[in-house]
Amino acid sequence: MKLDPTQQDILLDLATTERSLDVVGDSAFVTPEQKELDRLISEHARMRNAAGSAQMAVDDMEAEILRIQEDERRLRRRERDDKAQLAAETDPERRKDLEHDRYSAKSRIADLMGELTEAHNEIHALRNNRDVHGARLDDLARKIEVAERAAEAANAAHAELQNPVERVAELRSQLPADVLAEYDAQKKDSDVGAADFNGRTCGGCFIVLSGTDQKRIRNAPADELPQCPECGTYLIRKQA
Repeated sequence: MKLDPTQQDILLDLATTERSLDVVGDSAFVTPEQKELDRLISEHARMRNAAGSAQMAVDDMEAEILRIQEDERRLRRRERDDKAQLAAETDPERRKDLEHDRYSAKSRIADLMGELTEAHNEIHALRNNRDVHGARLDDLARKIEVAERAAEAANAAHAELQNPVERVAELRSQLPADVLAEYDAQKKDSDVGAADFNGRTCGGCFIVLSGTDQKRIRNAPADELPQCPECGTYLIRKQA
């Protein structure tokens, strides 16, 4: 394929731009700073849900502690009432019932004290977990503020750059139709229509060519685009 040397860099620019679009697609239009901001926002949302769950666990355990304490108070009142009644009761059967009830109340109080100790130990860990999530949320919020400013600046700068799709159309408009047809046919065949040649290696398949092929490509006429013997890619040499 022949192409004026002054237009060969245009073809190489076209091939490079199209390959970039083929690899990254629409993500090429998203700045790294915006991607980092999106990641932080997503992480913040997950952490907010986790922090909410941690707070709910604390709330549930606090409610459980209140329930245990209320049960304890109720049982202690019952135990004191049984004790008071025993002091005045003379009927053996009634005394027996009161003793049994008092014993049951005291036994249940002992159980509740064990439950209360465990609950206090657990709520201590739950509160620590909640506080850790809160600290992470605060840290993420600060990072998001910084990332927002960085993304805003990067996006503004990126907006001033030419859209790669528009760049492709502009480059194509500068090349002859027959050259584009051969380039497109080769691109369809091997995914790479044209690439640079550094004197030894094909920029399309990255294979180091034999000395004979290297010499043939270097010595080809300036207006000719030799092809890689391995992949068929049109090779563009640096202009002297």
